[in-house]
Amino acid sequence: MQNPSPPIYGQKPMTRIPVPGQLQANHPGTWSTELFDCCSDVPNCCITCFCPCITFGQIAEIVDKGTHSCGASGALYFLIQSLTGCGCIYSCFYRTKMRKQYNLPESSCGDCLLHFCCESCALCQEYRELKHRGFDMHSGWKANMENQNRGIAMAPQVHGGMTR
Repeated sequence: MQNPSPPIYGQKPMTRIPVPGQLQANHPGTWSTELFDCCSDVPNCCITCFCPCITFGQIAEIVDKGTHSCGASGALYFLIQSLTGCGCIYSCFYRTKMRKQYNLPESSCGDCLLHFCCESCALCQEYRELKHRGFDMHSGWKANMENQNRGIAMAPQVHGGMTR
């Protein structure tokens, strides 16, 4: 992200507001938080531990860019988990899709094994990543895009005139 231009005398500098989906981390190509940083977002950690289908649905709606709703994705995850106990097989594909969208590195053990062994931690990390990228996870894809299109996503920059 580039620095805004210097302000004209007497004006406050304008800052950029994050556009949903743009990398907010300092290092492109890295996760914004570690896998076991679940307690950095305690409410999401609790929801994910007790009802992972909610967190998964929110992630899937954003990663799928609104083609499937949070409710539909969450319900399918719940159904797979209830019938087979292997919701992690479904959710690992979304981690892979998300990593490819944002050029994030794969863990040394792979996405499927990571979800199989640490499903809650993986879902929490994905949720935090999308949140750090400017998405309001409770609003869903459509509301995030409407906010972006209304101009909430980017504040105008003031370019300085003649200065000494």
